[in-house]
Amino acid sequence: MDILQLFAVISAALMLVFYTLEDYSPWTVLGFAISAGLGAIAATFLGAYWIAALAAIWAFIAGKRWQKRRLAGKPFA
Repeated sequence: MDILQLFAVISAALMLVFYTLEDYSPWTVLGFAISAGLGAIAATFLGAYWIAALAAIWAFIAGKRWQKRRLAGKPFA
């Protein structure tokens, strides 16, 4: 396993952790968005372009959800 594959695995693991904790704080939603963005970057460099596109879309949606929760002042869904 090279460093790029390790980076992809760590970003996917962070996505799982932040997704699990999503109901506790809007900041975990932001953490999920960032880790999904990092996963999209890793997938692009690994040549998995369709996975990169899905992860980028996921990051965008999570970023919008974070913004909505932060502006509403409600950490719970």
